[in-house]
Amino acid sequence: MARKQRKKTKDSGVGRGWLITFADLVTLLLTFFVLLLSMATLDRSILREIAVSIVGAEGLSPSKGAGKIPTKFQFVEQEIEKPTTVFQHLHRIKDILFPDEVLPEGMARSTLEQNLEILQRPEGVALVLSDDLLFATAESELQEENKKVLSEFALFLATVPMPVNISGYTDNVPGGIKDNYTLSAERALSVLTYFLEFGFAPERFSVSAYGEKFPLADNATPEGRAKNRRVEILLKTTGRTYL
Repeated sequence: MARKQRKKTKDSGVGRGWLITFADLVTLLLTFFVLLLSMATLDRSILREIAVSIVGAEGLSPSKGAGKIPTKFQFVEQEIEKPTTVFQHLHRIKDILFPDEVLPEGMARSTLEQNLEILQRPEGVALVLSDDLLFATAESELQEENKKVLSEFALFLATVPMPVNISGYTDNVPGGIKDNYTLSAERALSVLTYFLEFGFAPERFSVSAYGEKFPLADNATPEGRAKNRRVEILLKTTGRTYL
């Protein structure tokens, strides 16, 4: 009888072994679902930082712009380093920086061409975007659908180390609730804030607000005023200290 009892006890232990495996499986599943929940509730800014760190690992460090330059940007980087010759390849530079597939939905290439210029400045090269590309009338908050234009340019900024100045301008029509200097300042700050979300070092950037000063065209015409309402992103290629 004693021998049979010992055998029965041994068989019972084997029968309960599946419980250990099952418990381990349940624990792993619970851990997995907790991980999914934590990722789903992460703040968007944290997710953006994770994405930026991945970009940095691929040689697109946003904070300093150091690392390997992607092939498609190498030509642009070389041209911007020579501001006096940049106008010889304007269309090619625009096509590289803003290919058709990154244009906001419904925006034609002709619209981009009309509202985007590249100008030589004493300190370097300026990307000039009219307010029609970025803002609603008399507003300083970036339009969500047009952020894609800036995000593509941010990819290029991540490949070069040069300092950047963002300046806002308006036409000479008096503002409503906000005066023109305030509006131009807020628009420049909106662009800066958006770039900083990509993880760029803040000390790399400076901001200027000029209101109706330094117009590009005649404010006497609607076309001229539209051209003067703009944001300029200046890449400082002369006399700079890389950050």
